[in-house]
Amino acid sequence: MRYDQWIVFGGGIAAIGAIIWYFFLSHRSAAAVSSDIGGVQEATVRVLGGYSPAEIHVHAGRMVRLVFDRQESNPCSEELVMPDFQIRQFLPAHQRTPVEFTPIAPGRYAFHCGMGMLRGTVIAE
Repeated sequence: MRYDQWIVFGGGIAAIGAIIWYFFLSHRSAAAVSSDIGGVQEATVRVLGGYSPAEIHVHAGRMVRLVFDRQESNPCSEELVMPDFQIRQFLPAHQRTPVEFTPIAPGRYAFHCGMGMLRGTVIAE
Protein backbone atom coordinates (compact mmCIF):
# COMPACT_ATOMS: atom_id res chain seq x y z
CA MET A 1 0.00 0.00 0.00
CA ARG A 2 1.05 3.56 -0.61
CA TYR A 3 1.62 6.06 2.18
CA ASP A 4 -1.66 7.93 1.57
CA GLN A 5 -3.62 4.66 1.62
CA TRP A 6 -2.13 3.83 5.04
CA ILE A 7 -3.26 7.22 6.34
CA VAL A 8 -6.84 6.66 5.12
CA PHE A 9 -6.81 3.11 6.53
CA GLY A 10 -5.55 4.34 9.92
CA GLY A 11 -8.15 7.12 10.00
CA GLY A 12 -10.92 4.62 9.26
CA ILE A 13 -9.77 2.32 12.07
CA ALA A 14 -9.63 5.29 14.47
CA ALA A 15 -13.17 6.35 13.48
CA ILE A 16 -14.52 2.83 14.01
CA GLY A 17 -12.82 2.68 17.41
CA ALA A 18 -14.31 6.04 18.42
CA ILE A 19 -17.81 4.93 17.44
CA ILE A 20 -17.52 1.66 19.35
CA TRP A 21 -16.21 3.49 22.42
CA TYR A 22 -18.94 6.17 22.35
CA PHE A 23 -21.92 3.85 21.90
CA PHE A 24 -20.80 0.75 23.80
CA LEU A 25 -17.87 1.37 26.13
CA SER A 26 -18.05 4.93 27.43
CA HIS A 27 -18.92 5.11 31.11
CA ARG A 28 -21.95 7.22 31.85
CA SER A 29 -22.65 8.61 35.27
CA ALA A 30 -24.50 6.59 37.90
CA ALA A 31 -26.82 7.88 40.60
CA ALA A 32 -28.98 6.67 43.41
CA VAL A 33 -32.56 7.86 43.65
CA SER A 34 -32.44 11.56 44.48
CA SER A 35 -35.59 11.73 46.57
CA ASP A 36 -38.15 9.53 48.28
CA ILE A 37 -41.57 11.21 48.25
CA GLY A 38 -44.38 9.33 49.96
CA GLY A 39 -42.76 5.96 49.33
CA VAL A 40 -42.07 6.73 45.66
CA GLN A 41 -38.42 6.73 44.62
CA GLU A 42 -37.77 9.61 42.22
CA ALA A 43 -34.85 10.64 40.04
CA THR A 44 -34.43 13.04 37.14
CA VAL A 45 -32.74 11.80 33.97
CA ARG A 46 -31.43 14.43 31.58
CA VAL A 47 -31.81 13.49 27.90
CA LEU A 48 -29.18 15.29 25.84
CA GLY A 49 -27.12 13.13 23.49
CA GLY A 50 -27.64 10.28 25.95
CA TYR A 51 -29.12 9.65 29.38
CA SER A 52 -27.55 11.29 32.40
CA PRO A 53 -27.33 9.52 34.72
CA ALA A 54 -27.38 6.38 32.60
CA GLU A 55 -27.35 4.10 35.65
CA ILE A 56 -29.90 4.56 38.43
CA HIS A 57 -29.91 2.58 41.68
CA VAL A 58 -33.28 1.93 43.34
CA HIS A 59 -34.81 -0.38 45.94
CA ALA A 60 -36.72 -3.37 44.56
CA GLY A 61 -40.41 -3.69 45.44
CA ARG A 62 -41.06 0.06 45.63
CA MET A 63 -42.51 2.37 42.99
CA VAL A 64 -40.00 4.35 40.93
CA ARG A 65 -40.70 7.63 39.14
CA LEU A 66 -38.08 8.67 36.60
CA VAL A 67 -38.57 12.18 35.28
CA PHE A 68 -37.02 12.37 31.82
CA ASP A 69 -35.93 15.96 31.12
CA ARG A 70 -35.47 15.98 27.35
CA GLN A 71 -33.30 18.99 26.47
CA GLU A 72 -33.01 18.40 22.75
CA SER A 73 -35.07 17.85 19.63
CA ASN A 74 -33.00 14.99 18.15
CA PRO A 75 -35.55 12.47 16.80
CA CYS A 76 -33.53 9.55 18.21
CA SER A 77 -34.37 10.54 21.79
CA GLU A 78 -38.10 11.14 21.30
CA GLU A 79 -39.16 7.66 22.41
CA LEU A 80 -38.30 5.85 25.62
CA VAL A 81 -38.53 2.04 25.69
CA MET A 82 -38.42 -0.03 28.90
CA PRO A 83 -39.05 -3.59 27.66
CA ASP A 84 -39.16 -5.24 31.10
CA PHE A 85 -42.10 -3.02 32.09
CA GLN A 86 -43.81 -2.87 28.66
CA ILE A 87 -43.30 0.91 28.56
CA ARG A 88 -43.07 2.91 25.34
CA GLN A 89 -43.30 6.61 26.16
CA PHE A 90 -43.08 9.62 23.85
CA LEU A 91 -40.75 12.27 25.31
CA PRO A 92 -41.68 15.75 24.03
CA ALA A 93 -38.71 18.00 23.23
CA HIS A 94 -37.73 20.49 25.95
CA GLN A 95 -40.19 19.06 28.47
CA ARG A 96 -40.12 16.89 31.58
CA THR A 97 -41.99 13.57 31.33
CA PRO A 98 -42.52 11.32 34.37
CA VAL A 99 -42.46 7.54 33.89
CA GLU A 100 -43.56 5.26 36.74
CA PHE A 101 -42.95 1.55 37.28
CA THR A 102 -42.21 -0.91 40.08
CA PRO A 103 -39.26 -3.30 39.85
CA ILE A 104 -40.61 -6.30 41.78
CA ALA A 105 -37.37 -8.27 42.00
CA PRO A 106 -33.73 -7.17 42.31
CA GLY A 107 -31.95 -7.02 38.97
CA ARG A 108 -30.84 -4.87 36.05
CA TYR A 109 -33.57 -3.30 33.93
CA ALA A 110 -32.51 -1.71 30.64
CA PHE A 111 -34.07 1.32 29.00
CA HIS A 112 -33.22 2.82 25.64
CA CYS A 113 -34.40 5.14 22.90
CA GLY A 114 -36.67 3.91 20.13
CA MET A 115 -33.66 3.28 17.88
CA GLY A 116 -31.66 1.52 20.60
CA MET A 117 -28.69 3.91 20.38
CA LEU A 118 -29.14 5.72 23.71
CA ARG A 119 -29.03 3.31 26.63
CA GLY A 120 -29.45 3.28 30.38
CA THR A 121 -30.01 0.87 33.23
CA VAL A 122 -32.09 0.81 36.40
CA ILE A 123 -30.43 -1.38 39.03
CA ALA A 124 -32.88 -2.61 41.67
CA GLU A 125 -31.27 -3.86 44.86
